[in-house]
Amino acid sequence: MQKIIILITLLFVLFIARIIFLADTGGDSIFFDLGKAVPYGDKVAHFCLYGLLTLLVNWAFQFRQLSLYRWRPYLGSILVVVFAVLEELSQGWFPTRTLDIVDLLADAAGITVFSVISFWLQRTQQRYREN
Repeated sequence: MQKIIILITLLFVLFIARIIFLADTGGDSIFFDLGKAVPYGDKVAHFCLYGLLTLLVNWAFQFRQLSLYRWRPYLGSILVVVFAVLEELSQGWFPTRTLDIVDLLADAAGITVFSVISFWLQRTQQRYREN
């Protein structure tokens, strides 16, 4: 099962990389059209993409947590936060992109919500293994 989760995670990372590449180069995609057609579609997409990426990376890392004083964040969540911040900041160098703090807030909301879902999934898996 773990190999399947890792494969799905890698495929999703490639999917996001493709979307970023198209956005950076001014390419066209049905996803961009859909984001423009739906009110706040871009923000919803940021929330969903970075949230789902968080869940998948946390799961792929088997919900490994870091110890930072009394805080125990998921390694995957931290990696996705770093990726999101770097990707959003990099938009300042591309004429086809716009650096938008609201996009980063949507990313953060998705990462937070899906980190909570990761916690729930981890607990559910632990209970399942105990029984």
